[in-house]
Amino acid sequence: MSQFALLGKRRFAPFFWTQALGAFNDNAFRNALVMLVTYQMGLSDHTASLYTNLAPALFIIPFFLFSATAGQLAEKFEKSRIIRWVKLFEIAAMAVAAVGFQTHHLALLLVVLFMMGMHSTMFGPIKYAILPQELKPAELVGGNGLVEMGTQLAMLIGMIAGSELMRVAGVGPLLASVVTIAVALTGYLVSRRIPLAPATAPELKFNWNPFSETAQVLRITHADRAVWNAVLGISWFWFFGTVLIAQLPIYARGTLGGDGSVYTLVLTLFSIGSGIGALLCEKMSGKRVEIGLVPLGAFGLTAFGVDLYFARHGVAAVRGQDWLAFLHGAGSWRIVLDLTAIGVFAGFYVVPLFAFVQARAPREKLSRIIAGNNIMNAMLIVLAAGFGLGLGALGFDAAQVFLAAALLNVLVAAYIFTLVPEFLMRFITWVLVNTLYRVRVDGMQHLPEEGPAVLVCNHVSFMDALLLMANLRRPARFVMYYKIFKTPLLSFVFRTAKAIPIAGYKEDPAVLQRAYDAIDAALADGELVCIFPEGGLTSDGEIATFRPGVEKILARRPVPVLPLALRGLWGSVWSRRDSMLGRSRLPRRFRARVELVVDAPVAPALATAAALEARVRELRGDLA
Repeated sequence: MSQFALLGKRRFAPFFWTQALGAFNDNAFRNALVMLVTYQMGLSDHTASLYTNLAPALFIIPFFLFSATAGQLAEKFEKSRIIRWVKLFEIAAMAVAAVGFQTHHLALLLVVLFMMGMHSTMFGPIKYAILPQELKPAELVGGNGLVEMGTQLAMLIGMIAGSELMRVAGVGPLLASVVTIAVALTGYLVSRRIPLAPATAPELKFNWNPFSETAQVLRITHADRAVWNAVLGISWFWFFGTVLIAQLPIYARGTLGGDGSVYTLVLTLFSIGSGIGALLCEKMSGKRVEIGLVPLGAFGLTAFGVDLYFARHGVAAVRGQDWLAFLHGAGSWRIVLDLTAIGVFAGFYVVPLFAFVQARAPREKLSRIIAGNNIMNAMLIVLAAGFGLGLGALGFDAAQVFLAAALLNVLVAAYIFTLVPEFLMRFITWVLVNTLYRVRVDGMQHLPEEGPAVLVCNHVSFMDALLLMANLRRPARFVMYYKIFKTPLLSFVFRTAKAIPIAGYKEDPAVLQRAYDAIDAALADGELVCIFPEGGLTSDGEIATFRPGVEKILARRPVPVLPLALRGLWGSVWSRRDSMLGRSRLPRRFRARVELVVDAPVAPALATAAALEARVRELRGDLA
């Protein structure tokens, strides 16, 4: 099922549109305010600059003060009810904004800006915590992609609408007021269609002290190293995005020599690119939470960020050209490509990270972890503002700031991927498998979403473990021959994936016993363990007799067993077809079409080696 089918489901669509309408109003109001202050109130440049610089601070302060409280509310109470209260608060804020717009009362409008910051703060933990409750695991990446796409486009349309409505002579403030109130009312009505999302921690003891609760929320967020580093990655995305968005007006005017329409164009390119990247994540990840896309996204951000600098830098020779004149200029389409690609790779970067946090974090703590993420985001946004201002004070132009951010991205990405090798491991696996194979998966619904199980699979090539690793929706511990475990380059992948090396009894009984102990410990912890019961690669394409090791595992720890079958690998890269003296010749097929079939679980009492062998043979059929 396509991710777009979710837009026809009540469990997703009302939330999607509620979120998008809120993002529209946030940005429509803020840009209408900037337009009013900058162009319509007759303020001096100094006074206008003071207000426009104060505005982002007022919007971001609530994230520091109230994110922890918002996280608690989202854990302790039913979420759809909180959303409706938040939307009523938005209606009130827009009504106050209407008074401010009509009377040009700046203090009142700054109060509204603070209120909209509170609106976003309270909605944030619910926004990402509600998705795992309403979506199936296979829908999580697609749902996040849709939300990210909808948010980006709503923000873009809101920014354009806020500016353009306020520019209408004579009735600009009235139009901006009517539209923002109408959108807020629509958002509330849509929110009433959101299904119930029960509290995940109703027994939570509420802490009204925002400072002590902020510290507690950050401790919870930091508890799981992989989740914490995913949060740091998301926050870095906000740093990079804030630097980019803040510099775009200066870049469009000073470097590209454009008027306001060129600024709208470059902003549109980035936003559309982000939406495309977010939507592509589901297809590229095979509907799994594929954090292997994160290093790809980081690489793209740096590559196209650097190229954007070399495409054009310095001061434009011609000023004031519109977007059509810009597009007809030399080298302009390279800039269009760079800005769009930065958006696309930003989508590759951030969507898997959000899905990873949602999938990995404990359900009863997810809202507070999202709150911790929002606090970190706010800190990095403030640092991004300081970064841009600091480089500007040193004489950097916008293109040079882009270059600095792109190069800094290399250091940050290397730091995160060094701390959590799982990101890099998944990237290597994703690249290898998607380069060498075209994989069709059938029966993945049989894989249990939680709890222990043993997976048994036929063994055709040296890539079998990587191929399964790239296509199973849950991480699995692979039991593999210890010499394969030590394969150069791939040993990093196997170690990071916590594969379990095993040897024959006659080779090394100590390694064999450690393997059985590690398997039992993994199953006791509720993990999946995958074994290849043939004991080695097939030398003729046929399935060899299953060894009784699986029975020993089940005798010690009775758990369900899932038969798996790999089809079409015989003769592909690193299988032993056409081998001579155990050494593979040049393989016949790259980008081989292969299939992975997952069968329903077998009860441990029925899971004999012979029965499992027969079932895997049946699943594989004649397609070796």
